[in-house]
Amino acid sequence: MANSKTTLILLIAFLLSLLCELLIIEVDLNIKGWDCIEGERIALLEFKHGLKDPFGQLSSWVGADCCKWRGVKCNNQTGNVVKVDLKNRDGFSYLGGEISDSLLDLKHLNYLDLSLNDFQGIPIPDFLASFERLKYLDLSYAEFGGMVPPHLGNLSQLSYLDLHGVEYETGVSNLNWLSGLSSLKYLDLGKVNLSKASTDWMQAVNMIPSLLELHLSSCELSGFPHYSNSFVNLTSLLVIDLSYNNFNTTLLGWLFNITTLGNLVNLDLTYNNIGSEGIIELVNGLSVWCNNSLEELHLGHNGLGGGHQLPDSLGNFYNLRYLDLSFNSFDGPLPNSIQHLTNLERVLMGFLGRVYIDIFNCDVSPMFPSWLRTQKRLRNIILKNVRISDTIPEWLWKLDINWLDLSRNQLYGELPNSLSFSSTAYFVDLSFNRLVGRLPCSFNVTWLFQGNNLLSGPIPSNISDSSSLEILHVSGNFLNGSIPASIDKIEYLSVIDLSNNQLSGKIPKKWNNLNQLYAIDLSKNKLSGGIPSWLCSISSLWHLILGENNLTGELSSCLQNCTELYSLDLGNNRFSGEIPEWIGERMSSLKQLRLRGNMFTGDIPKQLCRLSHLHILDLAVNNLSGSIPQCLGDLIALTSMALLHKEFDEDMSYDSNFDHMELVVKGQDTVFESILPIVNLIDLSSNNLWGEIPQEITNLLTLGTLNLSRNQLIGKIPQKIGTMQGLETLNLSCNHLSGPILMSMASITSLSHLNMSHNLFSGPIPTTN
Repeated sequence: MANSKTTLILLIAFLLSLLCELLIIEVDLNIKGWDCIEGERIALLEFKHGLKDPFGQLSSWVGADCCKWRGVKCNNQTGNVVKVDLKNRDGFSYLGGEISDSLLDLKHLNYLDLSLNDFQGIPIPDFLASFERLKYLDLSYAEFGGMVPPHLGNLSQLSYLDLHGVEYETGVSNLNWLSGLSSLKYLDLGKVNLSKASTDWMQAVNMIPSLLELHLSSCELSGFPHYSNSFVNLTSLLVIDLSYNNFNTTLLGWLFNITTLGNLVNLDLTYNNIGSEGIIELVNGLSVWCNNSLEELHLGHNGLGGGHQLPDSLGNFYNLRYLDLSFNSFDGPLPNSIQHLTNLERVLMGFLGRVYIDIFNCDVSPMFPSWLRTQKRLRNIILKNVRISDTIPEWLWKLDINWLDLSRNQLYGELPNSLSFSSTAYFVDLSFNRLVGRLPCSFNVTWLFQGNNLLSGPIPSNISDSSSLEILHVSGNFLNGSIPASIDKIEYLSVIDLSNNQLSGKIPKKWNNLNQLYAIDLSKNKLSGGIPSWLCSISSLWHLILGENNLTGELSSCLQNCTELYSLDLGNNRFSGEIPEWIGERMSSLKQLRLRGNMFTGDIPKQLCRLSHLHILDLAVNNLSGSIPQCLGDLIALTSMALLHKEFDEDMSYDSNFDHMELVVKGQDTVFESILPIVNLIDLSSNNLWGEIPQEITNLLTLGTLNLSRNQLIGKIPQKIGTMQGLETLNLSCNHLSGPILMSMASITSLSHLNMSHNLFSGPIPTTN
């Protein structure tokens, strides 16, 4: 407790000292005082003349009184310029050019900030070391380059120095000049190359006893110098940032004499290679001397290998708020002592981090971690894929949680009748576990994921009491009975996924109040009847997935009101009639159309060729006739070579939970999920199509799968088929095609599955060299 009070006193003293310095600089600036001194006004104008100011940041630098210019502050009693602050605060309106030595005429300058500008690699001016009164110097992220002037060590009154680099390399030959900065409290040399000072940096820093914060991130440091008195003078040090270097020793005793850092609040060693033994040694040492002061400990990305467990001493940091052990690996459960860390607000562990307690892809414990019960400040808990095999304790539902992710474990047992947290939780994911029993009747949850469990029974009719629900995702369970009409009362519902259950009956006739729905997935159930008319009133619908049911009838023309549809999947039902022309005329945003396994008849409508975003067209296993439309070769999404190597971005997928579709590729049923946006497929197989394969089909340069098998096609293989460099699967089997197998097909290097059997081809089979 005493150490904690000492730390608080030091922090307050630091803030008060900086405040006093700023008050000295800006005292009574809003009261009328002396006008700008003419010589200093001229010096500022010469300084302005050397700068590049494309965004007019210095447009106010006109007139006689320079004390009123933007970024300039004067002493109210003498009129001397004491502060020049030209920091680029909007991230856009940067300054550049040269730094004129006319600034030397500002004899009383004690504050200079040129940070976040773009000086395009010019050196830091040597003359800055001549400002004897300077207390604050910030040149960070301003794109200076070259060697840091060692004469900066002459600035004996400097309390704040930030030279953090960005793109242009800066460096030092040594750090001996730091010994002259006897008043320094804040030092940031991030991105400054200190490799030439690797043997003396610790000794140099130790010569600044006033230092409170040390930031040496990304400085190309590796190994700790053999210096027995390292950090011995830095008894006031509160923050040490040595992240993004290449420290690889396990002998952290070289780093510092831990007994001198009893006031340390924040230690950041992220992105080094310290190793398991080094981290354990560090935690054990800090837990003795910094147990009451340390609030943030960053040890992520440090090569913490298997075969080691986190030490029990981790639980000794009673004031710890932030703990980062992400992108390491360790064996065994977390130590029980972690329950003593009652001030924790954020923990990152495992291999991906988001916020707060964030642990996954590692072994926490087969038992549900009881230490979570003692955490009073936690709002987000992520324990994903951490091999917990236990029931969910009742006390969990009483916590004030905003985000709860317990997915991909082996949780079992029943859920309570009501998932009622102390306040509305935004996100709850319990999917991919072994939970049994009924679906809870009500939830004060906004996004709820309970898919891929063993839940059974009907969906409760009073589920409508869950008025806060926006996403209901309970796919992959054993729910049965009919879909309750009362869901219509959940007015903010935007996503509903009841797929892959055992639901029967008809889709409710009246869900007229669900005006915010953008995704509906009722696939893989036992639903019957047709598509209700209320669906036609949801113009904002993106995903309509009704495949693998027993739905019947013709497609109602009212569906053409769903003009924003991104994905339409009606596959493997018993729909009949002709494929409507309005799909191509009205659904201009459609990217994925799956109508396979129905009883559609007639021709393939040419209007489908207008769907410029369409990259999946699956009409297989119907009773379609006529010829293949030549205009299919005009599908824009399948013709551009620029799209052949397209990568994922947010525009490709509106919601990863609904980017899934079952397609036949390489002769096998395959469910595509995360990569669905880059799957390019046309499947017209198992119909009664006749005529020749149109030559225009070879325009589809990015098509990955083309299946025309089991039709009545005649003629030859299109002459330019070798240009279809995106093809991975080509199936032309069971037709009446004839002629030679073109040699150009051997140039399709991506082709891995080819079936041309049961045709009338002749001649040799093409081979590659």
